[in-house]
Amino acid sequence: MVESERDSRDGVTVGAAAELVGVTVRTLHHWDEIGLASPSVRTTAGYRQYTDADLQRLHRIVAYREAGLGLDAVREVLDDATAEIGATLREQRAQLAERIQDLQQLDERLERMTEAHERGILLNDEAQSEIFGADWDAHRSRQARTVWGDSVQWAQFAERSASRTREQWQSLSAAMSTLQLDLGNALDQGFLPGGPEANALVERHREVFSHFFPLTRQMQVCLGRMFESDPGFSAHYDGIRVGLASWFRQSIDECARAHGIDPETATWQ
Repeated sequence: MVESERDSRDGVTVGAAAELVGVTVRTLHHWDEIGLASPSVRTTAGYRQYTDADLQRLHRIVAYREAGLGLDAVREVLDDATAEIGATLREQRAQLAERIQDLQQLDERLERMTEAHERGILLNDEAQSEIFGADWDAHRSRQARTVWGDSVQWAQFAERSASRTREQWQSLSAAMSTLQLDLGNALDQGFLPGGPEANALVERHREVFSHFFPLTRQMQVCLGRMFESDPGFSAHYDGIRVGLASWFRQSIDECARAHGIDPETATWQ
C-alpha cells in the first residue's frame, strides 16, 4: 500500500478500505450515505479516511451481510446494545429455511415443466395404459414431440401437463371416452352431419380437446381431416363404429360451415 493511502495517524482511503474488506467503493459510499459506516477522520488535505476501528466495523458489516442480514438488521446488531444477536441470526435462519423450501418447490416445478416439454404426459407407460386403455400406445404419444415439439400447441400442452395429476388425467380420459361413445351412438341413430345433435357433439369435442391446448374451429377442421386420413386415428374411430372417422370429419366440416368457415381452406390457426 502506498504511503498516500495510509498513514499511522489517519487511516486508509475509501479505495483501500474497499479492497481490504472485499466490497466496492460504491458500496462504501452507500453505507456512508445511510449512516451505517462512515470514515471518521480527515487528512490534513481534507480527505476522509477509515481508521482501524472503522475497518473493524466494516468487517463486521460484511460478515453479517454475508449471513444474509439486511442493512437495517445489521445496523441494529451493531448499534443496539440490547439487540439479541443470537435471536436475530436464528430468525434469519428460519427465513432462509423458508426460502430454501420455496426454491426446492420451484426446482420441482421446473423439473416437471422440463419433463413435460420433453415427454408430454408425465405418467409411466403402465399408468397410461391403466388410464387410457390397453390400446393406448405410450411410445407413439412420446413421438408426438417429434412432430409437434416446435409448435405453440405443444408448449401449451406441456404447460398444462406439468401440473396435471393422475386423477385429472383419469377425468379427462373419461370425458373423451364418453364423447367417443356418444359419437358412435349418434352414428347408429342416423344423425346427419350438420344437424343439431352432430353439432352439439362437435362442440363437446372442441371443449374437451381444449383441455390439451386451445382448439380453434379451423384447427378442429384440420384434426377432423387427420382423424379420417391417418391410419392410426381412422382405425381407432372406425373401431368404435364402422364409418365413424368419416362421419365425424363431415360433422366437424358442417359445424365449421355453420360458423362461416370454409373447411376446404381451413388451416392450422
